[in-house]
Formats: sequence, C-alpha cells, structure tokens
Amino acid sequence: MELSVIQSKIYEIRGCKVMLDFDLAEMYEVPTKALKQAVKRNTNRFPYDFMFELTKEEWKELVTNCDQIPEAMKHSYIPPFAFT
Repeated sequence: MELSVIQSKIYEIRGCKVMLDFDLAEMYEVPTKALKQAVKRNTNRFPYDFMFELTKEEWKELVTNCDQIPEAMKHSYIPPFAFT
C-alpha cells in the first residue's frame, strides 16, 4: 500500500492517532471479524494501550464527520476497535 493511502486511514480519537479495525483487516487481507477474534483471543500479548473499542457515541460522531469511512461500515451497529 502507498504511504498516502495508509495515512488517509489514520484518525485522531481520544487524543490518539489510530487505525480502525476494518482498515487494518483490509491491509492484511483478512475479514474484520477474523482480526477482531484474533485480538480478543490474544489480549494478554499486547500492551494495555494497544487498542480500545469506540463507544457508540464516538462511532456515530466519526461517521458523521468523516468522508473516508466506507459506506458499508457507516451503518454498522458494532463500534470498531481503534488500534494505536
């Protein structure tokens, strides 16, 4: 992937620069569900500040204010994980 494409997928949430789970899954060419399952199964391998789940309010605000989020994801009722 080009650097500019990756940079366009970085958001600032809670004062942290993060990438969202669906963008990382796309980069690694795996389903988002598989990425989330792998992370949940291995939480003890990561530092506590490795990721966090957006609140429903944060997700709604991000969808409202950001044009870069894919249409299919905008209607998801499950807030994504944000990876620092």
